[in-house]
Amino acid sequence: MSIPDLPNNHALAVLLITVFALYLFRREDTPLETSSLAVITILCLLFALFPFYVDGNHFEPSSLFFGFGHEALVTVCSLMIIGHGIVSTGALEPIGRYLAKLWKISPSLSLLLTLILGGGLSAFINNTPVVVLLLPILINVSLRTQTDSSPMLLPMGLATLVGGMTTTIGTSTNLLVVSIAKNMGAVEFGLFDFIQPALIASVVAVLYLWLIAPKLLPNRTPSMPDTSPRLFSAYLNINEESDVNDKTIAEIIKLTDGQLKIESIQRGPDYRNIIPLPDTVLVTGDRLKVHDYPDRLKEFETVLGATLFSGLHKVDEEHPLNADKQTLAEIVIIAGSGIEGKTLQQANFIRKYAISVVALHRAGKAMETGRNSIGNTRLKIGDVLLVQGETEQIDLLKAKQGMLIIDGAESLPQTSKAPVALGTLLAVVLSSALGILPIEISSVCGVLILLLTKCLNWEEAASALSTQVILIVAASLALGSAMMTTGGAEYIAQVFVALSYGLPPGGILSALMLLLAILTNIVSNNAAAVIGTPIAISVASQLNLSPEPFILAVLFGANLSYATPMAYKTNLLVMNAGGYQFSDFMRVGIPLILLMWITLSLLLNWLYL
Repeated sequence: MSIPDLPNNHALAVLLITVFALYLFRREDTPLETSSLAVITILCLLFALFPFYVDGNHFEPSSLFFGFGHEALVTVCSLMIIGHGIVSTGALEPIGRYLAKLWKISPSLSLLLTLILGGGLSAFINNTPVVVLLLPILINVSLRTQTDSSPMLLPMGLATLVGGMTTTIGTSTNLLVVSIAKNMGAVEFGLFDFIQPALIASVVAVLYLWLIAPKLLPNRTPSMPDTSPRLFSAYLNINEESDVNDKTIAEIIKLTDGQLKIESIQRGPDYRNIIPLPDTVLVTGDRLKVHDYPDRLKEFETVLGATLFSGLHKVDEEHPLNADKQTLAEIVIIAGSGIEGKTLQQANFIRKYAISVVALHRAGKAMETGRNSIGNTRLKIGDVLLVQGETEQIDLLKAKQGMLIIDGAESLPQTSKAPVALGTLLAVVLSSALGILPIEISSVCGVLILLLTKCLNWEEAASALSTQVILIVAASLALGSAMMTTGGAEYIAQVFVALSYGLPPGGILSALMLLLAILTNIVSNNAAAVIGTPIAISVASQLNLSPEPFILAVLFGANLSYATPMAYKTNLLVMNAGGYQFSDFMRVGIPLILLMWITLSLLLNWLYL
């Protein structure tokens, strides 16, 4: 079969914008929110400046904004708030408590139960709070038993992703695919309509994560303040009282028994960089950039008479870093903290919590802030802050939703509102599963119940929402709408069918799922799913087959976010907590992707074709 002729100019333009969007979504120097808004703006300008007509009817550019009021987005936001309520009320705390006890009895069976629980919970709530619940438990187990946490943390994180694909509400990706398929009149999925293939594949995945994945992972140093945590970049501020004033670099290195390694020196009001030569003489106000473990940073502070400096707050009498009650801790920024996307200065972090941020760790590596201080660095979900403050202040942070203390010392607080929050989630799920209410209506009702019963207040509800998710969903829906309206999706489907000519329908379906699996590990899974859904429907139309299995191929493929730490936000949380490297995700994730791809391809062929 030959490659079809090029489509109309508007379709070509939309396809080019789609490629540009995928490029933008991968850029780390551009916030995802900005990239999403840029895509929506460019699409609107295209159709406003160059009108497009469908069967004589003008395509209104303003229709591209409908994504902001789309039922899928309403449902995603509502479920994010409900999930936040589940965690903040401590409704999951009993599960964590009993699971921690079981680990003392049988670690192997406990790991299996942890994987099953993680996957099961993620089928109904966002997997981020599930990972937040299980991370401290598993790390605490590794500390008590003096065992490596590496074989536990990554399999647990991937198990929550596997569980999320089993229901329509398991992930925002599922909701988007299901909603678009319904809007296009292709097929309407119920809550558990595709649970049979998803559940069978999940069993295969859990067995792999339980029996094989731990053996593929090397020992890694976990992110713990009391277990030799990773290297961090920080600054030692030379004070007037410091013993090393007027001493050379060679002399102070000798004071630390050769352990101190200075990367650069910042001097003067403009913090100009000076090369740390052996004969360089230190003066008051110098900031020594060092790269070491937290306990060594504390040791250097004592030996040199210097102060660990955050770049945000010069330590004074009100916030002394050398007080006996002061301690170091590591905090992971998770969704709902209210400070993701902000700098520490914008969040007023120091004054609010009376602690100092010593260093910042991102994507498994110490972050190089250069001349920009840590306080001016925009925080992302998954970032690790090395903080210093009084024990009481650190304990207060443990109760702050959105910031996870990775020490396993504290369990989640449980409140009297926990049964209400859990009951609300069950009511939302059951009313949708039984066909009493659509999920978008039942989830909004659930949010209202949590607010009326004071399980959450409006500030907490707002903090549970993610600007990134809202804008990427809206942008993806706009792209999908433009591709369908202009015929861009139809053209890609024709090309896809032409390239796969000679393959049976099952082979084409399998190829489509593999394509989405690759795409979701490179760009946003929501973007991949929304772009892929119209293409799947068009492919089914080209083959004169039911669109249902092809839509599910897109849904399942877009959920296979296992091979890279940036493929899904909880991957970053697990990466930082376990001290994993990028290669660890590839080592465990790629075989899991292939296993799930083969299993799901066979199941979809057997059940639908």
